[in-house]
Amino acid sequence: MARNEEKAQSMLFRFRESQAAELGLSGRTDRRPRVASSCKDLRQCERWRGEILREISRKVSKIQDFGLTDYEVRDLNDEINKLLREKHHWENQIIALGGANYKRAAAKMTDAEGREIPGARGYKYFGRAKELPGVRELFESAAAETKELESFKTQKVDMFAKAGPGYYGDDEEADGELLKAEGEAEAEGWEEALEALRDEHDLTLEPPPPIPEAHFISLDDSSTAADAEAPEPTEAGGKRKAGATKAGAKKAKVEGKQTSKNGFMSVLREEDLRPPTLLTTEEMDKYIVAQQKAALLAEYGA
Repeated sequence: MARNEEKAQSMLFRFRESQAAELGLSGRTDRRPRVASSCKDLRQCERWRGEILREISRKVSKIQDFGLTDYEVRDLNDEINKLLREKHHWENQIIALGGANYKRAAAKMTDAEGREIPGARGYKYFGRAKELPGVRELFESAAAETKELESFKTQKVDMFAKAGPGYYGDDEEADGELLKAEGEAEAEGWEEALEALRDEHDLTLEPPPPIPEAHFISLDDSSTAADAEAPEPTEAGGKRKAGATKAGAKKAKVEGKQTSKNGFMSVLREEDLRPPTLLTTEEMDKYIVAQQKAALLAEYGA
């Protein structure tokens, strides 16, 4: 007698099964659909994904067998990668049906030693497939390239880690040649600007204005006012104490440093940069009253 598997593969059985499917008499099939998007049931998608995971687990365990030939190992590795792609399609269909996102929580695939499964462009090698001829050389060349890239990054970081001030141009003004060349170029540019100003506006700039030079200015006069208001410490006889004098000199030195830190270099004057002095409320009231009186006198005085 023929087995059930042989009966299921017979031509008559397949014909009757297709006939029943056309008439709508066939029950639920246990065959996994070839296209994941054709399944519209979320529970069925979860079921087929779990079945694919079990098949992947069985084949990954089988590919570790040392009794397999190289051709069988290659075929098994191809089947595992095919199942991985199919699993990816089912996960996309589950997301489209409103199910869980398994791709977000998926960790990197690792082997028994905890290392990530090697491969390129989505194709992975499992078990004995990593020891096939040509595959080992591929991994060794990729590891050598990665090591070379890491060494180049380290060398580049070390190259610029101990760069001296000369690398950033801080020593270029030490010999004075650069400052001299900049001064000559600045004078030429100033003369050209004066000539353009004379020709454009018909001005006679005699004598020509000098080149404005930047000088250090500070708009913070709080330390100066504090020094002017602070009385000098004296003894009962009118003599100043030596300790107090030293302390005052030290304090003035520190305040001078703080003031210099608050200043900056500019070609303008301090008066040009200070904010305008505004009138107080009393001065504003007096000015308004004076203007009103002047307007009344001009209107009724005559």
